[in-house]
Amino acid sequence: MQNPKALTPEQVKRYSRHIIMPQVGSVGQRKLLESKVLIIGAGGLGSPVALYLTLAGIGTIGIVDFDTVDISNLQRQILHYDTDIGRPKVISAKETLKSYNKEVQINLHEEPLTSENALEIINNYDVVINGADNFPARYLTNDACQMLGKPLVDGSILLFDGQATVYEPEGPCYRCLFPTPPPPGEVPSCSEAGVLGVLPGMVGTIQATEAIKLITGIGNTLSGRLLLIDALTMEFRTVKIRRDPNHHPINELVDYFEFCGMPQQTNP
Repeated sequence: MQNPKALTPEQVKRYSRHIIMPQVGSVGQRKLLESKVLIIGAGGLGSPVALYLTLAGIGTIGIVDFDTVDISNLQRQILHYDTDIGRPKVISAKETLKSYNKEVQINLHEEPLTSENALEIINNYDVVINGADNFPARYLTNDACQMLGKPLVDGSILLFDGQATVYEPEGPCYRCLFPTPPPPGEVPSCSEAGVLGVLPGMVGTIQATEAIKLITGIGNTLSGRLLLIDALTMEFRTVKIRRDPNHHPINELVDYFEFCGMPQQTNP
């Protein structure tokens, strides 16, 4: 990232609660303002992530999504409103985020992430946050971040259970936990099994927190640790993740649509 610019008087007022914190300060806030974060998905996880990073003053936020808003999304996807039903999620997301903070640059990538465009898109950002709800996108994002040396903040939700972690270039990655995608039909999606509407907010805010820590260099991230959340019992526990000694460097991207039993995605 480039050397941070001086804060304007308006920015000093807007971000004053960050600036008075010794762990963040004006230096940390300037880092946030100069940073670029890519969010994969403008749905359940992407919504709280995008909102809180916008409020935090991330300079540029990219959003990858090619879906349209459906009424069933509104139970949990807080970027969108009733009036957005039928509209592209990226457009709805940009309008909502701009209403919170007009200074943030919002880059829209209204297309599915594929092996052909993943490297080009991800390479323009400092941190990537995965809010995808399908295995092909999760593996593709992980592999592209590994190839480009980009930190990846990962999260997932299903029913009452949530997970969050950080994959840094030199640490364990998604494939260290799950070397290959599951067979078709083995793991249900949220549309098949359901998800508690507030759960994405819990996991998404954790992902946003981890991104801010990565950018500012404060605290200890979840790198090497998998945070497990049980919303029914409200229990949080962490499991250590170790880099697979048999893990080989990733040097090509693969689209797993057919392997995971999903149809090939096309632009709407």
